[in-house]
This record gives sequence, structure tokens and C-alpha cells, in this order.
Amino acid sequence: MTQFFQIHPDNPQKRLIDQTISLLRGGGVIAYPTDSGYALGCCLGEKKAIEKIKWLRSLDDKHNFTLVCSDLSEIGTYAKVDNDVFRLLKAHTPGPYTFILNASNEVPRLLLHPKRRSIGVRVPDHRISHALLAALGEPLMSVTLIPVDDDLPMTDPEAIRERFGAHLEAVIDGGACHLDPTTVVDLREMPPTVVREGRGDVAPFQ
Repeated sequence: MTQFFQIHPDNPQKRLIDQTISLLRGGGVIAYPTDSGYALGCCLGEKKAIEKIKWLRSLDDKHNFTLVCSDLSEIGTYAKVDNDVFRLLKAHTPGPYTFILNASNEVPRLLLHPKRRSIGVRVPDHRISHALLAALGEPLMSVTLIPVDDDLPMTDPEAIRERFGAHLEAVIDGGACHLDPTTVVDLREMPPTVVREGRGDVAPFQ
């Protein structure tokens, strides 16, 4: 049975965060709020959970997964960050951006793009997201919750429960989120390439 947790967006209740973490560590998939719509998330090494997310979103093996990180130092563990990239990340995190970087050896192979060894990383500006990451102690494997027949992320937790609840261990109701998805920027080579224009301002990358 899907758990439905109403968590305060400004002061997340530790008890509910801890319950969510227990479900994640048990191999579960959750829907949780970010600064750019709701997302699906699971722990890094959980192959069955990752396959479930692929199935729910109809994703193929070429899709770049995103590691949702707590801060810049955590990004540096899982991705290769030189001085130019570091400056850009520092200026635009936390925020509504996903950055594509070359992955380090710490990233599980099943999360990597099969040909490019790249990974998406992001640091959301959302207190519930950060409470989850702090309690988990590692990044969440995540994808934006965009239904197959839509172009925008889901923002209503009740609608998420109705549509996907049978396949999720938990849905976090953190209130409404911004409708626009993240802006996706490829930083593997300079100058940067804007892959998708979303909520984040693209001007600094053009």
C-alpha cells in the first residue's frame, strides 16, 4: 500500500522524512517535490527500483538519469568537475538546473548513458528535497515525473497518487510545485550547450 506523507514544505517533519528514507532503503520508489515539479526517486544501487522508474516513465537506455545531490562536494564525488565547470556549478546551484557531466567511477554502471559515460546532476532549491538527501546521506537517483502523454512535470500530489500510487512506495505531498521542468545544460565541453530550456535562465550559458 502506498504511503501518502503530508510534509511541510518549509519545516519538514523528521518523523515523516525518516519513514520515507526507510522505504527508500528497502528498495522503494517515491514521488517527491522539487523546485521544478515532482520527481520519482530511489536509492542508487537499487536495480529493481531503477527498472521500475524506467517502466513508469517509458524511458530507454539512452536516457540520462539524474543524481540529485545535496551540494557541490557531493557532485564532485560522482562527476568530473574541472575549474570552469566548478565556477558554473557554484553560480547556479542550488537551483532549477540539471547539468550533464562526465561520470566518475563512483556512478553505478546501470545509471550511465551506454555510450558516453555521462550523468545528469542537480542540486534542487527545495527544503523537502534537502531533508531527504541529508537523512539518506547520498544522492537520490531521480527523473522528473513527466507522464508519457505530457510535456510538463506533474505538480499535484493527489493526481500522482491516483495515477501512479499502485506502483510507488510513497508519495510526498509537499504542496504545489513550479510547473516548468529544469533547464538542462551539457557541461562536458566548453562552451556549454543548452539541451532543454526550462525554469532556469539560459542566458549565462549562451
